[in-house]
Amino acid sequence: MTGIYNQLLEKRKQKRKSFAVLIDPDKTDREGCLKTINIAVESKVDFFFVGGSLITNAGLGIVIETIKQNCKIPVVIFPGSNHHIHPAADAILFLSLISGRNPEYLIGQHVVAAPVLKRSGLEVIPTGYMLVDCGKQTTVSYISNTTPLPYDKKDVAACTAMAGEMLGLRLLYLDGGSGAQKPISPEMVEAVRKTTNIPLIVGGGINTPEKAAELLAAGADVIVIGNGIEKDINLLINVSEKVNAMNLNIH
Repeated sequence: MTGIYNQLLEKRKQKRKSFAVLIDPDKTDREGCLKTINIAVESKVDFFFVGGSLITNAGLGIVIETIKQNCKIPVVIFPGSNHHIHPAADAILFLSLISGRNPEYLIGQHVVAAPVLKRSGLEVIPTGYMLVDCGKQTTVSYISNTTPLPYDKKDVAACTAMAGEMLGLRLLYLDGGSGAQKPISPEMVEAVRKTTNIPLIVGGGINTPEKAAELLAAGADVIVIGNGIEKDINLLINVSEKVNAMNLNIH
């Protein structure tokens, strides 16, 4: 299989957008996971992201293996700590929380995870993770003990993203966090897009196809939805239709 990162680069070159469904192992069971997989396959979802800020059971491996056994959609680990590693996945986002100032999540966890990842065979994608204040404190801000970027400070987000790219990070991930009350503003996405050249992922608070399309039009290469799909599986179908329609209209 072509590497996940190369797929993202090629899609960006072609101006094609992607849709990733985020599955939190703490919030699903096998039956629910299989239902999501089947609908995702029918809807031509591009990626499964698996993970969460706090995984309290052994479900990470179970979810990954269930996906791999039942479809060919690539699986990318979205880790909350250095414990969230499983070799059955295709890739892992090696997240550096560049919006915060806690060294544990800038480099500390990474040092512990590095030898395990080296042996795992996973594609490791260095990712600048930027948490944005989207209305309420999220698990990731609490666990990481970091202050999110202010919602209306698009210039701060743009400069943070530029710094991440200059440091050699290969992806950027703007996230409102699980349960965000609203998505990141299109203005912030546009500001980050204009100042960087690497693929941009955006997630958090996306609960309608229209919001998804707005963020993609602003410059996101990948949109990620988890919470909204947990509440209404039809959101997966409707967003997929919107993304596929956008890709058909590329000129």
